[in-house]
Amino acid sequence: MKVLVIGAGNMGLAYAKALVKSEFLSNHNLMISDTSPEKTEELKKISRFDVYTNLSDCLPKADIIFIAVKPYHAEELFSELKPMMSPDQIVISIMAGVTIQSMKDGLGITKVVRAMPNLPAQVGKGLTSFTASDEVSRLELSTVENLLDTTGRSVRLDTENDVDASTGISGSGPAYVFYFMQSMMEAAQKMGFSDHDSKVLVGQTFEGAVELFNKSDLSPKEWMKRVASKGGTTRAALDSMEDNNINSLIEEAAHAAFNRAVELGKES
Repeated sequence: MKVLVIGAGNMGLAYAKALVKSEFLSNHNLMISDTSPEKTEELKKISRFDVYTNLSDCLPKADIIFIAVKPYHAEELFSELKPMMSPDQIVISIMAGVTIQSMKDGLGITKVVRAMPNLPAQVGKGLTSFTASDEVSRLELSTVENLLDTTGRSVRLDTENDVDASTGISGSGPAYVFYFMQSMMEAAQKMGFSDHDSKVLVGQTFEGAVELFNKSDLSPKEWMKRVASKGGTTRAALDSMEDNNINSLIEEAAHAAFNRAVELGKES
């Protein structure tokens, strides 16, 4: 099996590096293509990548093709790829909002997987939600899932609407966490902590809380009860958040991301 990654940006490169480390592909069965000469020269220094600037030199060899370019490049890229595509090739798109039908029409193929990864894929802790066209067989879906799992974990969803919804939770979600972390760090700095100590206090707190959550069957509400005692400091903080409707604001933010994903799909 040969895999081609088109686009060596953050996500494309994250998948390429993860596939190399996973030993899922044998030597030089991973190809990567990018239009930037500077980027391709950088990629050539990474062993086990076959690096290309001309898609005609690599696309016909590929069994599975990751498309990891910005959505606004999709139409131009599809017109370039379409004459070279084969019906047996499987396309895995990580372009936000680009629908399966638009890829079928634009590429002239039927085997399409639409995936939504998130940024922690860069450190092997990612979550990728995905769905596929009916023409992708069970065996092919198993292979796709193994490829996606190299960057963390994957979840197969029933519909593209589910993938759009996952954008509002896992796809965009790391930014919400960073937003909360930034606010906590700024609070720590205003209390007199140094930048370094603020980062340690917040970073370790988040890491520990997530570890507790992942290694137990307790819900976040149950964990909050364990931390917050009546009349204590944590209860004061949680009461402040509830008084300011933080829960509702977070829900609204997630729905805003979901709605934008739907809009992008309509635009494509």
